Amino acid sequence: MTNRKIPHPLVALIPIVALIGLLAVVIAMFGSDSLSGGSQIALIIGIAVCVIISTVFYKVPWKAFEKQMSKTMEEIFITVLILLVVGMLSGSWMISGVVPTLIYYGVQILSPKYFLVSACVICSLVSLLSGSSWTTIATLGVALLGVGHALGISDAWTAGAIISGAYFGDKMSPLSDTTILASSSARVDIFEHIRYMTYTTVIALTASLVIFLLAGFGVATSGAVNVEQYTHGLSEKFNISLWTLVVPLLTGVLIAKRVPSLIVLFASSIMAGIVALALQPHILAEVAGAGNLATTATLVKGLFITYYGSTALDTGFAALNDLVSTGGMAGMLNTVWLIICAISFGAAMIASGMLESLTQVLIKRISSRTGLVSTTVSSGLLLNLTTGDQFISIVLTANMFRDVYRQQGYESRLLSRTTEDAVTVTSVLVPWNTCGMTQATVLGVPTLVYLPYCFFNLLCPVVTILVAAIGWKIKRVAPAQSVKE
Repeated sequence: MTNRKIPHPLVALIPIVALIGLLAVVIAMFGSDSLSGGSQIALIIGIAVCVIISTVFYKVPWKAFEKQMSKTMEEIFITVLILLVVGMLSGSWMISGVVPTLIYYGVQILSPKYFLVSACVICSLVSLLSGSSWTTIATLGVALLGVGHALGISDAWTAGAIISGAYFGDKMSPLSDTTILASSSARVDIFEHIRYMTYTTVIALTASLVIFLLAGFGVATSGAVNVEQYTHGLSEKFNISLWTLVVPLLTGVLIAKRVPSLIVLFASSIMAGIVALALQPHILAEVAGAGNLATTATLVKGLFITYYGSTALDTGFAALNDLVSTGGMAGMLNTVWLIICAISFGAAMIASGMLESLTQVLIKRISSRTGLVSTTVSSGLLLNLTTGDQFISIVLTANMFRDVYRQQGYESRLLSRTTEDAVTVTSVLVPWNTCGMTQATVLGVPTLVYLPYCFFNLLCPVVTILVAAIGWKIKRVAPAQSVKE
């Protein structure tokens, strides 16, 4: 790379501009379904544009692209395995009764004065356990919005509390695809990434909860019917038991002992499967399509389906049906597909020298630790605005700055944390981003209406810059040491 001319920054922008244009068309055509194939095609075309320009005008050999893509694919192999195991875990935690039990007890803390803060906390817990802000908002979030409306609380405030909580859980959950993607893109262990994010995320969430708590005073009337529907539906369908909470407790122990991520997630899936066999045999029989015939073969079949396939249970309450449905390993395939395409685009940009060209422009503007983090945040926000997708923005941000952080002697976990603080939580604030578009449609509240009340999402980028300015828990390492893979 150093012995040949790299493209001019304006030339390097061509594949990105082409990608942005294609994504805009895809989002306009497919909306929230753009992740099911349209975005992947846009990425592949973006790769083609990058390769054509590089091979025709800069004589970059095709072998250079093959080598970089192979290297990148090797690096994300464990990430793909983790995503598949996450599918196992999300299905088994739901069917075993772990998540239903927490929802059952969680919704009962709702009260008029504390509704907003409760909604934020409940969505935080459910999203933390499920790893999905989309599922949390589309199910429990819709119900909470109805309760808030009945209580006389502005839909904008309620939507802000719901989204703030859901994206906290999405950002901090080891089950979240964005958390996995951000940590793997920056080459950081997922649990180390989560631990390091607590320094900024807890501050942002605490400030948000205080705001929601103060805003909730003076609001009165009732909306207990929705809560009763949830608790009744859960207790009728699942064996609600505190014994199910042994699974997250033991998982927490494994995480505290710093057991490798893949082993923790797999072990937790197996523990949840055992709990499902012991406490929810009727659910496993239903998943297997055998009605109430809970034979050993039926239970094992139901457990296997829970791990690898989709499950749909009838609780008698439509919103609850959506909440307790799962996708298993198969439900992660679209994400895996998208990640492979996004990573390949990043690899093409690296092999062509285009990413290096753009990075050099950014480096010239960086003169301090605060400047480095601020530039990363600005780039992440800009990519969210331009690409319209948080997955692509995460990959591009991490790829653009990974070597910069190493060369300046900063830990990779600072990059992974800053990427999440800048990209994951702000995607829902962009009206034409897949996240913003989806949540506005699901909740029936326009993005620009709920945006001012999503305090957690707004505070995270600010807090991460302030923490960088102070230098709290930010360590320097020797640049020579930081370039080691």
